[in-house]
Amino acid sequence: MIVRCWGARGSIPVSGGEYLKYGGDTTCIEIRTKDDDIVIVDAGSGIRRLGNYLLSEGRYEYIMIFTHAHWDHLMGFPFFKPIYFKKTKIFVHGCPFAQASIKDIIARVMAPPNFPVNFEDIRAEISYEETCAETFTIKTLAVTPIALSHPNQGMGYRFVEDGKSFVFLTDNELSYQHPGGLLYEDYLKFSQDADLLIHDAEYDEKDYRKTRTWGHSVYKDALRLALEARVKRLGLFHHNQERSDDAVDAIVDDCRKIIKDQGSALECFALDQDQEIEL
Repeated sequence: MIVRCWGARGSIPVSGGEYLKYGGDTTCIEIRTKDDDIVIVDAGSGIRRLGNYLLSEGRYEYIMIFTHAHWDHLMGFPFFKPIYFKKTKIFVHGCPFAQASIKDIIARVMAPPNFPVNFEDIRAEISYEETCAETFTIKTLAVTPIALSHPNQGMGYRFVEDGKSFVFLTDNELSYQHPGGLLYEDYLKFSQDADLLIHDAEYDEKDYRKTRTWGHSVYKDALRLALEARVKRLGLFHHNQERSDDAVDAIVDDCRKIIKDQGSALECFALDQDQEIEL
């Protein structure tokens, strides 16, 4: 399994010299299975670059999964160039959020007056498999969803192939239980012994005094989860739109100091929008 990040920023895309290292695009993750099937998680602004890359490869068939319906995780969909080709086939999997169908969630982004091209005018063939099953399979990949603790609901996922596991918990507030969300202990069990955990780490403790209940975690809470779940690698994710590269580096340094002080072998890093991780 190969995990590629095409966008690691939270809430809104940013640009400027202070964001060159970790990038300014919002959430988009690509998974390549051992059979080279393409699974795309979320359609934040990073999916624009992914679309260009896939077209350069001559690839037109993908599986898409969404974590939730907030704008920063959908805003790139109209700029995903493959949807304007007839030979493109997209298979959308997942559980509806807040009683809206997955198709409605996607189409709303392009509904007038939000975008000049209507969803009905795109040329790709899109099929939908709405499932809230405990675990479903995408060929060689087993996918287990879990409810996120986030306003308006959402789903995190554990992806497993050939015994290797990747847990993706973006937009998840570990120290506050939103309606439909779960407790810290549930996310601990879900993340247990993962080879890779990518978790929301948008805030520091100072931020959180003002942003509690907004649906995101303090980075030290994400680190605690990784340490207690005995995961092998932790990727800090959903970087705050105001957080510069230097400030993200400082968070990573602090995490690594805590890990060292605890005598753990956990590898910790912050995701950047060009990162590739092989499991």
